[in-house]
Amino acid sequence: MMQHKCTRWAVDLASWSPTLPQLAQAVAVIQPEERDRLMKFVFLDDFLSSLVGRLLMRKFVSVYSDVDYKDVRFARDVRGKPYWLQTEDKCRNQLSFNVSHQGKFVVLAGISAESDIETPATTATSKVGVGVDVMKIEYSGGKNLAEFFRIMQRKFSDSEWRYIRHPQHNEADQVKAFMRHWCLKEAYVKELGVGITVDLQKISFSVDTTHELDVAASPLAGTTLRRNDLPENDFYFEEHLLDPKYCAAIAFKNYKPVLGKFELVKIEDLLVATEKATDAEIVEYCREVLKKELKR
Repeated sequence: MMQHKCTRWAVDLASWSPTLPQLAQAVAVIQPEERDRLMKFVFLDDFLSSLVGRLLMRKFVSVYSDVDYKDVRFARDVRGKPYWLQTEDKCRNQLSFNVSHQGKFVVLAGISAESDIETPATTATSKVGVGVDVMKIEYSGGKNLAEFFRIMQRKFSDSEWRYIRHPQHNEADQVKAFMRHWCLKEAYVKELGVGITVDLQKISFSVDTTHELDVAASPLAGTTLRRNDLPENDFYFEEHLLDPKYCAAIAFKNYKPVLGKFELVKIEDLLVATEKATDAEIVEYCREVLKKELKR
């Protein structure tokens, strides 16, 4: 028997201006190849968002395993999805997780599947999976909205466009409807682990219209999906509004959790004391990071 637990975490980066010691604590626990990848970001905002995503994954694994936060390590599968490198031969907890970030929010959705018996560490998570995405509800492109929609025409089904461009929707409503659908598509393909390489026009969502998507009412759970005009009955979707400007979507595969909101996690909850934070190489790395400009 498998017992599942669902985790939904969100970090609001709007007020975080990291000090050198804070940044060193965060950087010290990630892997060298992750540091190399992060340094390629031009802007400090993008660096911090991606860094916090990696810290959230470590916290999730640490909470649902016996591995110390500082010792959690990740690799990527053939689909490019990160997975936990378990050091034990056997483990009762099989973990599925996904992170996303845009603007000021970084989010994680995860499933811990605990077995009554020990299973090989290489065993798949009983086909239970999760994908998550977060989007800022705004259109900041240079073209007018109608022209943008024309360009994006082939990314949505006819039924999706009918909802997005409903006659009763003003421009703000259309942008919100567009971002809701795009967020759902991203979450779905992230669970698949293939990226936006599938025919998005054949992935058609019918969003929950019984309630308005607002902060108080979220999450909404009435969304359904048809792919190639066939129902995807093994997927379950949640739509969240983290604040009036940000929506998030979670795609669960073969798992229907109890509804729940995202829990706000503080930066301080992701930082742990470690001697590596005072290493000269780590400190110098962080000094270089803090020279990056902000784009927000």
